[in-house]
Order: sequence, then structure tokens, then C-alpha cells
Amino acid sequence: MKAKYSIIIPVYNEQEAIPLFYEAVLPVMDKLNEPYELIFVNDGSRDNTLNVLRELANKDDRVKVLSFSRNFGQQAAIFCGFEHSVGDAVIPIDVDLQDPVEVIPKMIEKWKEGYDIVHGKRTKRKGESFFKKATSAMYLKFIKNISGLDIPKNVGEFKLFDRKVVDVMVNMDEHDRYLRGLSSWVGFKQTEVEFVRNERSAGETKYSVKKLFKLAGRSVISLSTWPLSLSMKAGIVGGVLSVVAFITFIVLACCKIVLPLAAWLFPTITLLFSILFVFNGFTNIYLRRTYEEVQNRPRYIVAESLNFDKE
Repeated sequence: MKAKYSIIIPVYNEQEAIPLFYEAVLPVMDKLNEPYELIFVNDGSRDNTLNVLRELANKDDRVKVLSFSRNFGQQAAIFCGFEHSVGDAVIPIDVDLQDPVEVIPKMIEKWKEGYDIVHGKRTKRKGESFFKKATSAMYLKFIKNISGLDIPKNVGEFKLFDRKVVDVMVNMDEHDRYLRGLSSWVGFKQTEVEFVRNERSAGETKYSVKKLFKLAGRSVISLSTWPLSLSMKAGIVGGVLSVVAFITFIVLACCKIVLPLAAWLFPTITLLFSILFVFNGFTNIYLRRTYEEVQNRPRYIVAESLNFDKE
């Protein structure tokens, strides 16, 4: 029987959290009395995650496993799950139970009312530092300003997507796909379901500061051409500062305050080189992205799959 709901669960070194998630989500989904599938995407885990998933898949045909050849990142894992899902409604969710599985039926209710995208909105975030919450809020505001997209506040990857929305997103021919941005960009009828985000059920977060900055950088380039405008802004600022410096030096000269030649050359040369460095840096970012697109490498490589032949 074809699954009506597809739950996408990206995992990376989550051997302890997977059994807890499975035990929590099963009664919630079974209560719906409708067919569903649980698609675990193993993002190149180095612990015992794959063996844990194999055991689940062997005892439950609804558990399907896609295992990457190496770590490709959460976004790649989610879209891999999208591309292999068959449900009429698709729901990506983290395995750590910070996003409570009990919210899924509420999302499904909104979907049945006619909404194509249902965002899980966090009203409270337990176990997260003030620094993380503050930087997240500033980042979201920054992305909204440069992209012009109305990205909902306090939402993550925990959402419900109608099949037609999933089909649109997976058919986008680009490598750096950012789910939160695309879910706003595609449009369709959207709403929110509020919930309190819990602390992790087990293990530690796999999102280091480095990974967060990398994701932020990808989202900026993926959603906006704003960095390209910086070259013009830097040129204007540099030109204004140079004119101000020259006017200042001329006034000083009129006041018979003689400055050495180096005083005239140093700020001008420094500003010119700074502008060139800015131009070169942002040009390289886009050249790199163009290079990656031209290479047309796969976004991920599935080394092993389980239960996808059982419908």
C-alpha cells in the first residue's frame, strides 16, 4: 500500500537517539490509521548508527534507510529523503525529539484543511543558550532583508509539505538548496503550528559553530545576489573617504601644516587595495559556485538502501 505520509529523518552519529525516536513516533503515526513510511537518511555516520537502522528496517518494513557514502550535510540528507519519498504529505524532522512528534497530527490536520506547507513554529526553545537564540534571530532578520523573502520566525526544518510542493523543490536544478528559504520562495498556501521545543533526548548537537556559519554562508549565496552589490558600495565608501582625506590634507596644507608624501599615499593606497580585495573576494565566491554548478556532481551518493522495494 502506498504511504500517505513520509517522515524524513536525517541522522548523523545518532545511535542513541534513533531507538528513542522510533518508540516515540510509532504510536503517534499508528493512531492516524493511515499508511506511512519512516525514511532515515544516514549522513555518513561514524558510530553504530547504520547497524541500528538496519535492525529497525529488518523488523519493520515501514522503516526505510538511505545511507550516504560520506557526510554530505543535513540539507542534502533532507532532499535525498524528499526524492525517495512517496507520501502525499512529507515531513522532515530531527531525530533528537527536540521537535515533538506529537505535533505531526496537528500539522496533518492543517494540511487536510487545504494548506500546502505547515511550518512548525517554536514558542519556546529549551536547552538553547541566549547566544544561539540571539544570533539565530539576527541571522533570520539579515536573510529576510537581503532576500526579500518572508521567512517565518522561530521555524526550522520541521515542516509538512504537500507532494506537489516537494516535487517543485526537488526539480530545482541547483546544488546549494536551503530548505527554509525555498519553502518561502515557492509560495503556495502556508500556515504555522506552534509548539514548545524540547531538549535533546540523547547525544549532543551535531551542528558546530563552523557548520552553522557554513550553512549561513550557503543560504546567503543561494537566496540573494546581495554580496554582488557590496563591490559598488565599497567603491562608493572608498571614494568618499579618499575625497575626505584629500580635502583634510589640503586644509592642513593651507594652514601651513606640511605632511610628508607618505601621508598622502598611504591611506589612498590602503583604500584602493581594500576595495580590490573586496571585489576579488566576492567574485571568487560566485566563481566557486559557478564552478560547482558546471561540475554537476551529485548532491549526495547513496551507498546502501533498505526496504525501498517493499511497497
